[in-house]
Amino acid sequence: MVAKLFLDNVRDSQVIASIKEPKQLEAFSKTDIKTAFLLLGDLTVIKRYVDFLKAYNRDVFLHIEKIPGISYDREGLKFIAKHVKPTGIVTTKSSLIQSAKKEGLSTIQRLFLIDSDAVEHGLENAEKSQPDCLELMPAVVPHMIGKIKQKSEIPIITGGLIQNRAQMQAALDHGATAVSTGKPHLWKPLREVVQ
Repeated sequence: MVAKLFLDNVRDSQVIASIKEPKQLEAFSKTDIKTAFLLLGDLTVIKRYVDFLKAYNRDVFLHIEKIPGISYDREGLKFIAKHVKPTGIVTTKSSLIQSAKKEGLSTIQRLFLIDSDAVEHGLENAEKSQPDCLELMPAVVPHMIGKIKQKSEIPIITGGLIQNRAQMQAALDHGATAVSTGKPHLWKPLREVVQ
């Protein structure tokens, strides 16, 4: 149920804010974007950041490998689910997807488009672990989105190296559900700007 609600929010705005600095939390709270990836914080502040964004009714995903002080294992995920209470996690580790799901967290598996072998191996792992979404990196290779959509029914988010709205639209035109970006000037729903 949580995954469906978050996917509805993502489909609505088609943009996800990747928050990398504390000052971006306030900027994000003033947007109409409903979903954020937190790529900052540590064990001492992450709950405060999540609580702040949830007070604005936002979906909050922790990029687990970017949060120092939290172990990348089942116990770390239990702590996150019970005490931090984000919507879910973003991870490059397919081994964490099933554990996170058992803890009631939505999951996004990040896949880097390094070469054909990395893509094939990443897709095989994703088909086994079944994350709620894949995040393909970098977003500036939109033709790969269509190729991956032919091989997997998992919704695709893409991000990385985005500089402008035209690049965001190209990713969507090739089949992405949404685009994540760390550039606050692009944190506007695409449906409001691009027709």
